[in-house]
This record gives sequence, structure tokens and C-alpha cells, in this order.
Amino acid sequence: MPFSATSLRRIAAFVAVYLLASVAAAPFGNLSVASVDFARHDLDARAAQAQAAPHFVIYGDKYIPGVTGPPTVAEIKGFNVYMLSFWLTAGAWDKAYEWTTLTAAERSTIKSQYSAAGIKLMVSAFGSSDVPTSANADPVGTANNIAAWVKQWGVDGVDVDYEDFNAMDGGTAEAWLISFTKQLRAQLPSPDYIITHAPVAPWFTPSHYPGGGYLKVHQQVGSLIDWYNVQFYNQGTSEYTTCAGLLTASSSTWPQTALSQIIASGVPASKLVIGKPATAGDANNGYVAPSTLAGCVSQAKNQGWNGGVMAWQYPDGGPAWIQSVRASSWPV
Repeated sequence: MPFSATSLRRIAAFVAVYLLASVAAAPFGNLSVASVDFARHDLDARAAQAQAAPHFVIYGDKYIPGVTGPPTVAEIKGFNVYMLSFWLTAGAWDKAYEWTTLTAAERSTIKSQYSAAGIKLMVSAFGSSDVPTSANADPVGTANNIAAWVKQWGVDGVDVDYEDFNAMDGGTAEAWLISFTKQLRAQLPSPDYIITHAPVAPWFTPSHYPGGGYLKVHQQVGSLIDWYNVQFYNQGTSEYTTCAGLLTASSSTWPQTALSQIIASGVPASKLVIGKPATAGDANNGYVAPSTLAGCVSQAKNQGWNGGVMAWQYPDGGPAWIQSVRASSWPV
């Protein structure tokens, strides 16, 4: 995900499971096929999940004057996961850092309030300005470091917002992610801790990346990942901006990366969370109005999908945004 201007200034200063042989990118309109296969995949996914789908995820990275730490329960009503962003290989920054400045009593109170409301508090790692593979960061050591941070500061798990595009294009990202995820799960066992990944949607294409992309990652360590917060944005002005392009068939630029096509490639429906920017200003492109997105979400749910929705970022994505998006599927 993109960093806030605050993050960039700080960084500048700091230098399968199931493989669906029976389905070939089945369209959402095919109820008899899609619904059955969604259900089959969901059975495989549920056992490993520390939190059952649907997941309604909001990231927090933007600086808010006068506010330290995560929002109140009321300020994110309708979401059930809040991501402190970001933990970097250099340490905690922005909202993740703010969490460490609170007193133990303040953190305990917030965690108790979140828990009572059914909200998980997690930390998101890396983001768009941290490129651990290209920077030659050791995957095992990096996993150990962030796991230690999670345990020290008492959050519910880690979101791996890995955006090392050069490494993915070069075929070195997959091995790094696989090794990192194995060690991270060894340090943060399920169901005590949640581990999610936040890949961009094109990384699920089966034909473009020399190392296999995220389908390779899923095949090797998908059972260790609770769900994917898929970034269906910042991939082109017309990419994933209609329900058809988002759900049924992606463009030829990023083939087989619409929601149903990723499912057909073997990723369980309940592990795929649709990620969108909360406003047009929160991303370069890919924005869809909440009312339009609500129709897409409802359409997908009617075909058996129940992964949930992710928003980048708070406070642009708040109760009004998520209530609109959930209105026709999982009303708040």
C-alpha cells in the first residue's frame, strides 16, 4: 500500500491445497459450478483461520493531528480488523510506532475494547517503500524480528504487505516469501496469531512471473496464511473498476486475476478479501464508489464467496464507507 507523505519523509530520513481441475475460470453467472466450488474451498480454509470470514479490514497509516494510536471502536464500526501500519525492516513507523508510545494500561484498555467488539488489532509489515528481498534482508531473521515485536507489543498478528516489485519481476520474491512465512508461522502459531498477506491482484496471474508469483506462494505456504487482503487497485486506470472486471474476468494486461479466476486457480474463496481505496485520493487508480462496490460484493456473496472487504485507509474509510459497502451483503 502507498505510504503517507509522513512515511516517505521518515523513510528518506532513515535510508495446491485444492487445484480446481474441474473449473476453468468459471464465471460468476454459473451458479451450479461456482457455488459448489466456493463451498469446497471454504471447507479447506476454515480449519486454519484464527478469525472466520468475512473479514472487514481497515489500514491506518495516515497522520491525524492530535491522535496517537488506533481509532476507537465507534470510529471503525463495521470493520473487524484494524492494521497498524507499518513495521519496516528498520523498525516500527507511523501507527505501528504510535502503538509503542502508549502506556501498558492504555494498550490494555484498547485491546480489551477491541476484543469485546470482535475487532482484531494487527500490524502490517513493509508497505510500498520497504523492499526486503531487493535489500538482501534475511527472511528468517526478518520473520523473527517482527514476531518478537508482535509478542512484545501484544497485537493479534501480522499482515505481510510485501511490495518488492523488482524481486517479483525477477523471480526471487517467491522463495523469500515462502521462507519468511514458514518462519513467521513457526514463531506465531495458529490459532493464537493471525498471519495475512496483502498481494496486488496481478501477482496471482498464472503466466507472467518467472518464479510463479503468488500462486507459487499459496501452493507452498497457503495453509500457513489465514487470508489475503488483495489489492485490486493501482494496477491501471481501467483495471478492476467494474464488477465484471473485478469478479469475473480481468483484462488481458493481467490475465486470470479477477476474483473468480483466482479462485479457479486454487485459492479458497474465503481467503480472498477484496481490497479497494476508500477514496480516489487514497490510490493512483482503481477506486470504485462505495455504492457500486456494494453491488459487486453482493453479487460475489450470492455466488458463495464470503472473504470480505479491505479498505485503504482510515480515516477516509470509516463507518459510513463500510456500512455502504456492506449494505447489500452483510448489513451493519
